[in-house]
Amino acid sequence: MVTAEDLRNRTQTYYDDVEVGNEMPPLVIGPITPTHIFRWSAAIENWHRIHYDQSYAVYHEGLPNILAQGSWKQSILPRYLKDLCLPDGWAWKVSFQHRAMIVPGDTITVWAAATGKYEKEGLGFIDLDVGMRLQSDIETCPGKATIVLPIRGGRPVPYPFVAPAAK
Repeated sequence: MVTAEDLRNRTQTYYDDVEVGNEMPPLVIGPITPTHIFRWSAAIENWHRIHYDQSYAVYHEGLPNILAQGSWKQSILPRYLKDLCLPDGWAWKVSFQHRAMIVPGDTITVWAAATGKYEKEGLGFIDLDVGMRLQSDIETCPGKATIVLPIRGGRPVPYPFVAPAAK
């Protein structure tokens, strides 16, 4: 489990350190509990019964169990990318699809692999395949992302990040 202290003291990954084909360090979350799912429901005030009422989810909706919210899944990948870039990089873009349900008992491995890299205006851009894989190897959220990392000896990534103009 990554702690706040780990993130505060994280060694910067530089653009120069990443090669196409590299797998980034994964983030493992779980096993997911009904409490995790309910806390997210309460935090965002999503009271749909499929997220907290097991009998309703299974017997009325025909689901395998209560479900983790799509908005929770949508928060995990950006968090993971942000943590990969710390302390001085920027998670710029991410897109993904919801393809499988997450239910209590599931363990999720959030992953990324470098598929391309380029420099623009003194900044290092890394294109990634990303996703969230269940313990059964089912890919629940495949997608793409781009992160911006500092180039060793180069200029800092601006905060907030503003993308270079398209040419």
